[in-house]
Amino acid sequence: MEYKEQGMRLGFRLFELMSEALGLNTNHLKDMDCAEGLSILCHYYPACPQPELTMGTTKHADHDFLTLLLQDQIGGLQVLHQDQWIDVPPMPGSLVINVGDLMQLITNDRFISVERRVLANRIGPRVSVACFFSTTVQPSIKLYGPIKELLSEENPPRYRETTVREYVAYFDSKGRDGVSALPHFRI
Repeated sequence: MEYKEQGMRLGFRLFELMSEALGLNTNHLKDMDCAEGLSILCHYYPACPQPELTMGTTKHADHDFLTLLLQDQIGGLQVLHQDQWIDVPPMPGSLVINVGDLMQLITNDRFISVERRVLANRIGPRVSVACFFSTTVQPSIKLYGPIKELLSEENPPRYRETTVREYVAYFDSKGRDGVSALPHFRI
């Protein structure tokens, strides 16, 4: 429970900082309920005798607003940057913060979701703990679209409004094929 409480506190602070970075009121993203739900998922990747023949987790981005990721010392996480896979080496006492698809949608591409993968490894097991900020598990008909204060004639909305439930349903139905779900919601 304490890990969840500390994760919530950190997430609240990150949402405040991201709101300010967008030029909005400090509580804007929290007031939109971006920090309303938190799901924690533990990942276990056993050692693999032939890692070159498989993938730990294929290319994907998260469907949430924000993800906090705690890695162990094994490594294997990579992010896609300028069409190149870059290792994210584990650093003791640190967390990896990933922007999710819904954050990209509501910020109209001001923040870009992180595409990543996990490589299988001969050594292991690799363990990670992810905290996902999203209202996925809560029944809600709230619509999320590009934040009005970020829009202008020069920066029109790039996405249509959607509920978290609709976004996640589409994300899940298409499967993890390495292709973002965001284009489906583009205007």
